[in-house]
Amino acid sequence: MISLHTSPLEQPGAGDAGGMNVYISHLARALAADGLGVDIFTRATDPAQPDTVAIAPGVSVHHISAGPPRRLAKEQMPPLADEFAEGILDRMDGLTRPRAVHSHYWVSGLAGLRAAREWDVPLVHTMHTMARVKNRHLAAGDVPEPSWRERGEQRIAEAAARFTANTAAERDELVRHYGVDEDLIDVVSPGVDLDVFRPAFRSRARVASGVPAASFHVLFAGRLQRLKGPQVLVAAAGELRRRRPDIPLVVSVIGAPSGSLGLDLDELAREEGLDGVVHRLPPVPAGVLAEWFRSADVLAMPSYSESFGLVALEAQACGTPVVAARVGGLPKAVCDGRTGFLVQGHDPADWAAVLEQLYDDPVTRVDLGRAASMYAQRFGWDQTAEGTRAAYRRAVRAHAAAHPVVVSPSV
Repeated sequence: MISLHTSPLEQPGAGDAGGMNVYISHLARALAADGLGVDIFTRATDPAQPDTVAIAPGVSVHHISAGPPRRLAKEQMPPLADEFAEGILDRMDGLTRPRAVHSHYWVSGLAGLRAAREWDVPLVHTMHTMARVKNRHLAAGDVPEPSWRERGEQRIAEAAARFTANTAAERDELVRHYGVDEDLIDVVSPGVDLDVFRPAFRSRARVASGVPAASFHVLFAGRLQRLKGPQVLVAAAGELRRRRPDIPLVVSVIGAPSGSLGLDLDELAREEGLDGVVHRLPPVPAGVLAEWFRSADVLAMPSYSESFGLVALEAQACGTPVVAARVGGLPKAVCDGRTGFLVQGHDPADWAAVLEQLYDDPVTRVDLGRAASMYAQRFGWDQTAEGTRAAYRRAVRAHAAAHPVVVSPSV
């Protein structure tokens, strides 16, 4: 596997680390548990990093030197793709040559094309996000993805052997925006760690998290960037507070800035009169995050674009309903009216209305939470690994058929 711009060892919720980090780490572990050996290649960001870290039996993360040994924004990665690919090829001299390469995100795909060509193996690619899709759903103040990213994604779309997409909607976007043959796309839903994210008593979780017992607790968890919509939630909380000052509202925002947010959430909270209501917290490990999910009455995901929305699935696995934007893969992650609600658009007044409805109907909140935890049981990582392995097999078979081994006649 190739993940150039971010490592599966990184803490999700800060910088460029997010759902993709969780995806790669858990998918690799599940594939290894199914008998595959998995080598993950990522860029070294610190001279003190070991060359290789074993994260599970059969799964190793290799740090490859490319560019300066420090953290860089993902926008700085494309010029490093060739150097990174060279580093992978050098490192593989001492490892078992793979039967397939699986790249994640477009800059990794550029390096993956080079590695796959050198090894004469197929490239399976997962976009995770696409420039042409993001540019159709920009938040106010967001900068569009550059044309060179679109060209890079188009190159991968034309050269990769197969693709995996999180949802049927993402498959359709690959076909519509990049001209990928639908027969080359496998729809494989991400999973959730059901051992970590599971229901438990909300009252105990609130004690552990320091959330007042009688509060109406709304949670946001993710990178703090306009695309994820935390500013929409803060504005909605302000609207709800003005409309219903009787609601004991608490809003927790877990995450760290990513890229150019273009606003100060603390300042926005003050402008909305939410001093003491909105609480900012840094990213936390999965076990602690699960406790926060369980402490919440509802998780809010006002994203402008999501290829799937792992956070929604994790919250639901903990028995917490989700209010999410009707974008990208979120209609797959959240069952509207059954495990939560989907909101059309990003008008704070609309979001405040849905939150008010949930506060006024605690019975429905409980019912949604129960259904949410049951729905999440369908998304184990073993199922994701099974679907991904099937994609690998199809790619290997097609590659072998297109590149038959020529046996010289005996003399």
